[in-house]
Amino acid sequence: MKILEITDEAFRKYGKVVEGIDVAELLKKMEETPVPEDVVYEPSVDILEATPAFEQLRVKSFGELPIQVGYCNGHNRKMNALEYHRSSEVDIAVNDLVVMLGWQQDITEDFTYDTAKAEAFRIPAGTAVELYATTLHYAPCHIEDKGFRCVIVLPKDTNLALDEAHKGGEDGHMTAKNKWLLGHPEGGLPAGSPMGLIGENMSL
Repeated sequence: MKILEITDEAFRKYGKVVEGIDVAELLKKMEETPVPEDVVYEPSVDILEATPAFEQLRVKSFGELPIQVGYCNGHNRKMNALEYHRSSEVDIAVNDLVVMLGWQQDITEDFTYDTAKAEAFRIPAGTAVELYATTLHYAPCHIEDKGFRCVIVLPKDTNLALDEAHKGGEDGHMTAKNKWLLGHPEGGLPAGSPMGLIGENMSL
């Protein structure tokens, strides 16, 4: 899979580079977080939310809405699934990593998405990017053997457990609060996860 840079014109429809946020302490605190052989996601982490970046992100990137700052770390080289939210997400790469992105508008009426339409982008270490609400994404991929660390910033309560069952159409793809998922049959997702990705389970 070809890897593009976030400076490439192709990235413009998916997101933008976030500037003016002091992420130095946030990146330092991320060094204390684990990097497993698979992938781990924590939506809200106290030591990250205690850094100066938290308030800057809340005010500047999320328009003073309540937010949560967590992380997604580990080792991964495949797409496995794609998800989207009703809001932007800010990702901050602790070390160089790659994200596979798609466009929500390319999801068909029967909620399938052709993985051949996805594109991969490298986010350099120390860089923050905003992924728009219409951007399909999932766990980053590692470039370095030591794996990846990535800060994930979202509106508060995103990705927490649902309060009620959701069935049918787009509603049936909701697997957590503010999270709609399209899985790949070869993605290794838990039994019962909503599918939707057709074509190859793209890999770096």
